[in-house]
Amino acid sequence: MKLDNLLIELLTEELPPKSQKQLGISFAKNIKEFLAKHHLANEISEDSIFSTPRRIGLYLKNVKDEADNQNVSIKLMPASVGFDSSEKPTEALLKKLHAIGLNEKDVSGIVKKNENNAEILYINKNEEGAKLKDIIAECISSSLARLPIKKMMSYQLSDGWTTVNFVRPAHGLVILHGANVINANVLGITSNRTTLGHRFESKKEIIEIQHADQYEEQMKIEGAVIVSFEERKALIKNTLNERAASLSNQLTPIEDEDLLDEVTALVEYPNVLAGEFESKFLDVPQECLILSMKANQKYFPLIDKNKKLSNQFLIVSNISPKNSDLIIQGNEKVIRPRLSDAEFFYAQDKKKPLKDYLSQLSHIVYHNKLGSQSERSERVKTIASLIVKNLNQSKLLDAVMLASDLSKADLSSNMVGEFPELQGIMGRYYALNEKISDEVAFAIEDHYKPRFSGDSLPRSTVGDIVAIADKIETLIGLFSIGEKPTGDKDPFALRRQVIGIIRILTEKNIGLNLNTVISESIQVTKLVESKDLNSFIYDRLSNFFKDQGYAALDIEAVLAIESGLINEIPPRLNAIKEFLLLSESEDLASANKRVGNILKKADVKSTLKVDQSLLKDDAEINLYKTLDIVDAESRKEYAAKNYSGSLKLLCKLKNPIDQFFKDVMVNAEDESLKMNRLALLEKLYSAMNLVADLSKLSS
Repeated sequence: MKLDNLLIELLTEELPPKSQKQLGISFAKNIKEFLAKHHLANEISEDSIFSTPRRIGLYLKNVKDEADNQNVSIKLMPASVGFDSSEKPTEALLKKLHAIGLNEKDVSGIVKKNENNAEILYINKNEEGAKLKDIIAECISSSLARLPIKKMMSYQLSDGWTTVNFVRPAHGLVILHGANVINANVLGITSNRTTLGHRFESKKEIIEIQHADQYEEQMKIEGAVIVSFEERKALIKNTLNERAASLSNQLTPIEDEDLLDEVTALVEYPNVLAGEFESKFLDVPQECLILSMKANQKYFPLIDKNKKLSNQFLIVSNISPKNSDLIIQGNEKVIRPRLSDAEFFYAQDKKKPLKDYLSQLSHIVYHNKLGSQSERSERVKTIASLIVKNLNQSKLLDAVMLASDLSKADLSSNMVGEFPELQGIMGRYYALNEKISDEVAFAIEDHYKPRFSGDSLPRSTVGDIVAIADKIETLIGLFSIGEKPTGDKDPFALRRQVIGIIRILTEKNIGLNLNTVISESIQVTKLVESKDLNSFIYDRLSNFFKDQGYAALDIEAVLAIESGLINEIPPRLNAIKEFLLLSESEDLASANKRVGNILKKADVKSTLKVDQSLLKDDAEINLYKTLDIVDAESRKEYAAKNYSGSLKLLCKLKNPIDQFFKDVMVNAEDESLKMNRLALLEKLYSAMNLVADLSKLSS
C-alpha cells in the first residue's frame, strides 16, 4: 500500500462563469466522498479545489493506491427462506453464497439477527480492498454526473460516432498519484500528465506536470494560470483596492460579491486596469450607470467616501500586455454607448409625469390568473387603505394613496424596461423630478423592501404601509390561485414576502393586526381565501424567531395565542424566557395543561360565570379570591405591555392551585357545583394564558 497525494484536472472549453465556482466545489466534494467510501482517503483530509474558465480539479493529500481488506457484514435473506425445517441450507441460500464468492463450507459462519420481528441471515466476509487504478475512472465519471449542471451539451468525439454529454466539451485529463500517471478514460479522454496553460500568456504550449505537488506552482509559473478560485478572487479583490487607492485615496471599488465571483470565473490570471467616462454622464442616476457597468461589462464602478459614483471604473482583464492602453481605450469605447442609452432613456422618461405611465400598466400582465399590473396596483391601494385604518393613521391616508397609486408606474418607463432591477428606484427619481414629496417618492422605491436578507427597511411610515400592502397582495393573490411554495421551490419568493412583513412589523414595532388585515383584504379584493396561507405565515414566523435564537417551545406557546400583533411576539418571547427562570414556572405550566385538558374534556364554554355562593370548600374559595386579585393586576400589567410582570404575578397562584387540586373534586355529583368549579377553572385558564399558552411549556 502506497500513500501519496492525488491530482485530478479536467481541461474543458470555457465553463459557465456563474456556476464555475460551484462546479469546482461539487466536483471535489464528490471525488472525496467516493474515495472515502472505498477507504482510499479520509473525508476530512486536506485538499485544494481548482476551478478556472477552462478547468476544474482537485489536489487531495494522503490518498492510498490500495485500500486495506475490509471485513464486511452481508445481509443474505430471511432465515425462513435460507434454512428448511431441518435447519439445512436451502438451494436459495447456497445460490446466494456462490453469488458473493462463498460456498456451502461457509454456512457455519452465518448468524441470525432479529429485525422487525423476523430472523434475518448475515455473514461476514473479508473483501479485498479497492485499488485506486481500478476505480478512478468510475470515481471521476460518477462525480461529474452528480455536478449541479442545469443544461448539458451533447458533442461528438473525434471518432465521429461517439456522443458525450457534459456542460462543455472536455479536451484533457490529468490524473497523478504523486509522480505516477493513473490510466483512465473519462468522457472519451485518456488521462496523462499534460495540460494547457493560459490561452495567450502561457510560456509553454504544453505543460507537463511532474508531480501532483508541483501542479499549482507549474501552472502559475509556466502556464500563467492561478488554478485556485479563492486565490484568484483574493488577488482580484486586493488589486482592485490598491488600484482604486492609486487613483485617489477617496475612491473605493463598489462591493459586490456576486460580481467578484463572476469576474474571478472569467479570468485565469487577472490584470486590473483603470478606465474613465465623460463626467456629463454623472447627471444620470448613479444606480443606472452602476447597473450598466456591472451587468453589461463586468466593470467595478468606483465610489467616493460619500457613496457617490465617480467617472472612473476598474476593468479586470485576462491578458497582461506590456502596453495596456489599447485594452483601456477599447473598454472606454464600449461603455460610452451603454451610458448614452441610459442618458437618453432618463431624459425621455422625465418628459412626462409618473401618473401618465399608469395607463400603460393595463398592458403589462402581472399573472394570467390575476390580471394586469394596473389591477394589481389597485388591489395594493385598497389594502394600503385598510392598513391605514387599522393603524389609525388617517393623517397619512393621502400620502399612502398617492404612493400606492404611483408605486408601479415606473414599470412602463424606458429605463425600467431596459433595466428591470431599477423598478422603484426610477420611480423615486421621477417623483422627485416633478416635486412630489420626499415621503411619497421614497415610499415608491421602498415598497419593494426588504428585497433580500439583510436589506434595509422602508424609510418612513408611508413606505412601511405600502410595502406591507404590496406583500400582503402578493401573498393572498398567489395563494388564491394555488401558487404556493412547495419544498425548496418558491418561484415567487413568497417566503421572502412574509419575512419582509415580519421584519417591518417587529423592527419598527408597528402594532398592525396582521390577521385582521389579511382577512379584510381577502374580502375587499374578492380573492379566494386559502386555508394554507395562515399555516404558511405561522411556519415562517416560527422559523424566523428560531433563527433569532428563541426556543421552539417558547415560540409555540406565544404563537398559540394568535393575537395577530407580530410586533408583540419578541417582547412576549423575552417575557417567557424570564418566566421560565422562576421556580414556580414548571408547576404553573403543568397546572395550566391539566386545567386545559379538564376544560377540553368537559367541553366548557367561555361564557360560564362563577357563582360565589356555590363556592363551598376553603380551597376553591381561596383560589377564587386570589385569582380575582391576581387576574386584575396581571391584566393591568398586560395592558401596559409589561408581559414579564404579568407572568410573574401568576406565581401567587401556585399554592392556591395546588391546594385546589388536592382538596376539591371538580366533577362533583351535584351538577351546579361541577359547572361552577369548571367556570372557576375557565377563569383561571383565561388569566394564565394572556401572554402565551403556558401549557405548551409543560414537558
